[in-house]
Amino acid sequence: MGTYLRPKSLDDALEALRASPWVILAGGTDFYPARVGRALDEDVLDITAVDGLRGIDDAGDHWRIGALTTWTDLLEAPLPASFDGLKRAAREVGGVQIQNAGTLAGNLCNASPAADGVPPLMALDASVELASADGRRVVPVDRFVTGNRQTQRGPNEVVTAIRVPKRPDATVSTFLKLGSRTYLVISIVMVAITLEPADGTVGRIGISVGACSPVAQRLTRLENDLTGAPLDNDLIGRVKADHIDAVLAPIDDIRGSGAYRQEAALVLVRRALSEVAALAGGSA
Repeated sequence: MGTYLRPKSLDDALEALRASPWVILAGGTDFYPARVGRALDEDVLDITAVDGLRGIDDAGDHWRIGALTTWTDLLEAPLPASFDGLKRAAREVGGVQIQNAGTLAGNLCNASPAADGVPPLMALDASVELASADGRRVVPVDRFVTGNRQTQRGPNEVVTAIRVPKRPDATVSTFLKLGSRTYLVISIVMVAITLEPADGTVGRIGISVGACSPVAQRLTRLENDLTGAPLDNDLIGRVKADHIDAVLAPIDDIRGSGAYRQEAALVLVRRALSEVAALAGGSA
């Protein structure tokens, strides 16, 4: 039987991590279901009661989402339109009970290839704030998740927040998820786009695809090819299969074949691009 510890302060949590590695628990919505039918033998550090890690704050040039902020907290927060894609992803994370308990930071640290929160956070250029007894550091989301269930978090570190850079008010975003049903389903393909328009053209754009590789992927070549393009009916025609095929590495599994995912990713990227272009005032 493992040890269970529930510290009240971040300093206490960091001191525990300095002494030995622990499994960090924030919402437990994946941890406990994965262990049904067997005794818990891990040493668990439950940070749910740690003060100061929950809430969304305006931090000047960025928004700071505390590590214990739940999906429901995000949905209820008055945030700009650049967060609409992330909020749409929040509605896809299990049912309401899961959204009430599960955290954005826990979704990142769990690092499932089908984690709903990762693509929209990538498209927002979000970063992860980490703390240890020796100091703090910030890692971009697209470098934080390194593989299936693998991250850059060290054994003596805890995620304290997610940082999302502020964008101009005209920035729009969306999130599309393909699954075998509408709700309570693991993704086959996910696409998130954040678009900052500039005088009727694509100014700054972030495009991320999830569930088609061990780690969600930014489509940086497509982003570069779209930057400066007019927000018109020709925009989605600029998205070519090679933009997808050169980046993604989908597998065959019970939810769909790799070839199906590849084709579906192209369709969803075009569909999501059409959505954000319309939201930005274009006609694509």
